[in-house]
Amino acid sequence: MKKQKILVVLGTRPEAIKLAPVVLELRRRRQAFRCVLAITSQHREMLAPMLEFFGLAPKYDLDVMRPDQRLGELTGRILAGLDQVLETERPDWVVVQGDTTTAMAAGLAAFYRKIRLAHVEAGLRTNDKYSPFPEEINRRLVGALADLHFAPTEQAVRNLRKEGIPASKILRTGNTVTDALLWAARKIRRNPPPRVPGIPPPAKGRKLVLVTGHRRENFGGGLEQICRALKAAAAACPELDFVYPVHLNPNVKAPVHRLLGGQPRICLVPPVSYPEMVALLRRAWLVVTDSGGIQEEAPTFGVPVLVTRDTTERPEGIRAGNARLVGTDSAAILRWIRKLAVDPAVYARMARARNPYGDGRAARRIAARLAQESP
Repeated sequence: MKKQKILVVLGTRPEAIKLAPVVLELRRRRQAFRCVLAITSQHREMLAPMLEFFGLAPKYDLDVMRPDQRLGELTGRILAGLDQVLETERPDWVVVQGDTTTAMAAGLAAFYRKIRLAHVEAGLRTNDKYSPFPEEINRRLVGALADLHFAPTEQAVRNLRKEGIPASKILRTGNTVTDALLWAARKIRRNPPPRVPGIPPPAKGRKLVLVTGHRRENFGGGLEQICRALKAAAAACPELDFVYPVHLNPNVKAPVHRLLGGQPRICLVPPVSYPEMVALLRRAWLVVTDSGGIQEEAPTFGVPVLVTRDTTERPEGIRAGNARLVGTDSAAILRWIRKLAVDPAVYARMARARNPYGDGRAARRIAARLAQESP
């Protein structure tokens, strides 16, 4: 049987986390697949440690990032670079994940070369083209171009069917983030990462609140409101320790340090490695975030999530009860942190809600479905 050549394209840390299980599974099935990895380095500083952690060595590195680069410039560089890769490799499939500019541009490059496209984490929608920006339109464009749609949840399947995608082209797989998280948890149990400097050690009676944030739609006033809520919560709930690995984007880093730097019980640290993040997540009592990925990761460890956005393309966690949309209003964020701190019943309902995001076998399902396709 002729092997299928699969070109996996990624550019950011979340893509590396969610595509690593797929790459590892395709390479495990070496009799059926030849897997080639290309990276755009859309987020180089945060991507490189992820590749090392999962043992992934890319064949191609497009190195597309430039200071103060606009989205149009980034898209153009990715398209031009990948076109050369596709000319050289001539793969049977291009595999992308999610909603990044890398995923969208790689999908378009594959389309221009008439190469089949598989979309991991397909079907997520907010139905607001500017929220999140540019991710909502990125994933819709990838969906329009894809030949196979690997949907993480039943809601994602329904979204795709509403858009006219044939059921034969959709497979509900669960989310590969759970595959990655369980793989990582096993690895760090054997080899725990060193303690991040500045983060307080576990102590009786102390509860850790893990904070992340990087969404463009929260830049400016929204992020400032979130910071004010965290400052007020730290004052109102002295048993809580807030740990905030601050994104490197100046639109995040500058206001966060200005408003929260030096505040008691709020620890601002540089971005942590994935194993360090997994260790923090396992220890966390609560997550406050605008990130999509951590909304999916936290339920694996029974950690409630407050989502600092007005909409989410991951409504499954909201419906299951793991997560709650609180927006960026400082009063609403503070109210929910205090409610969880003082009402054990409310906290227990969120912490014990079922995990709607998967069982850790998504990558196997993806590889098995690709194996059914002809080269």
